[in-house]
Amino acid sequence: MNIIELERTLWATADKLRANMDAAEYKHIVLGLIFLKYISDTFTARRAELLKRFVDENDEYYFADATPEELQAELEDRDYYREVNVFWVPEAARWDVLLAAAKQPDIGKKIDDALAVIESENPKLKGILDKRYARAQLPDGKLGELVDLVSSIGFGADASQARDILGQIYEYFLGQFASAEGKRGGQFYTPASIVKTLVAVLAPHSGKVYDPCCGSGGMFVQSEKFIEAHGGKLGDVSIYGQESNPTTWRLAAMNLAIRGIEFNLGREPADTFTRNQHPDLRADFILANPPFNISDWWHGSLMGDSRWEYGDPPQGNANFAWLQHMLYHLKPTGRAGIVLANGSMSSTQNSEGQIRQAMIEADVVEVMVALPSQLFFNTQIPACLWFLAKQKTTRKGEVLFIDARKLGQMISRAQREMTDADIALIGDTVAAWRGEAGAKDYADVAGFCRSVPLAEIAEHGHVLTAGRYVGAEEVEDDDEAFAEKMQKLTEKLAEQMAKGAELDQVIRQKLAGLGYEF
Repeated sequence: MNIIELERTLWATADKLRANMDAAEYKHIVLGLIFLKYISDTFTARRAELLKRFVDENDEYYFADATPEELQAELEDRDYYREVNVFWVPEAARWDVLLAAAKQPDIGKKIDDALAVIESENPKLKGILDKRYARAQLPDGKLGELVDLVSSIGFGADASQARDILGQIYEYFLGQFASAEGKRGGQFYTPASIVKTLVAVLAPHSGKVYDPCCGSGGMFVQSEKFIEAHGGKLGDVSIYGQESNPTTWRLAAMNLAIRGIEFNLGREPADTFTRNQHPDLRADFILANPPFNISDWWHGSLMGDSRWEYGDPPQGNANFAWLQHMLYHLKPTGRAGIVLANGSMSSTQNSEGQIRQAMIEADVVEVMVALPSQLFFNTQIPACLWFLAKQKTTRKGEVLFIDARKLGQMISRAQREMTDADIALIGDTVAAWRGEAGAKDYADVAGFCRSVPLAEIAEHGHVLTAGRYVGAEEVEDDDEAFAEKMQKLTEKLAEQMAKGAELDQVIRQKLAGLGYEF
């Protein structure tokens, strides 16, 4: 099977095994097993590679005249694995041992024990692996069937290929679980096309990347993909994040660990506003999808916080707290991309209008993008993208507005997705507007994009709604006078009405011939 067929087959089978378990609970069981299978497979592949090198006379690892016992002992040296970023897996936690015990009634405890010993051997995983298998509320035998299912995922011996396969499967499952969970699922997963759009506009080639509400880590994964696609290498960026939900925090850590991405998600899950775990961080890029319009975020300790440079955020809505938190954590040359509800562009409730005005007048708002509807799993609230720049180097005193509401295509009855061509259009438009090297010359496009001076935005009450500025899409002018066009349309309508009357008469005659009278 190709990767798409494999994803669909695995999901269909896993979902069938779920029985009556809630998707939010089941998610951690399935993703934890996939993670365990992957680290066991990559460990086994590295072990086989080492054994081959130990007996190769031309290899630097060659052991002359070594006995089988000596070779086996050498294979237990953890440094051989850590030097290539492979997790050390103790014998009791290796997949073939767990698979052999899959049908035993205590398989849940065996998996929990395996995760515990893996954590103890790998400090980077301390406190991350979710040990919930012994208490999982699955019907008898279902956990063993799930172990059998995950065994069908073959990652192969090539480490980079194995990481790519796992990454695709993991991301696919995250999306499927988000869809299955509906509103709750959106708390940990931002649809890939939105993340790709943020990445395409920010272009995070290197430096520090930060997400203060990182969910399952999708922003970081897409950033790494972007870097690799543009000739960079894994590790060109440093990853910093924070997440308050403990299980989602673990998901993010696992999502990054399986890809070999170094990360700092703080010492533990914690609230970004009241327990900021990266207080001194100044990032090159910030990408975030904070929860929309949250009202229960305020704490008395936040009064007069140094992050509120443009005004104290209203206690009943965190939108402008998120924007200011991210501006605070940017380097002078840094940029941020944030997903927010459309209300943030025009609201004047409490202090929101004043804060937005102060940000605009400080010239930290760079680009505003109005998004299509139905992009999210968890909400029908219309959304937009804010792009902020700590200190603009080009286009000072202007804001680029992009109206992308007509872009995207439906991928199901309820959900839309922006295509790669849509994302490239937005990214290329911003690059052209900024005057980046290799980009085309920028030009306003009626109905899609327009560069607007701050004075004009002030005339509109500092409202940042894209549709207000980009105007209507131009229609082709055929140079035909209105009176002439109206005359032709009237004649056409009269002609069609006459034909309709003729057809009506024919139908009446036919029915009369059959004995029907009117």
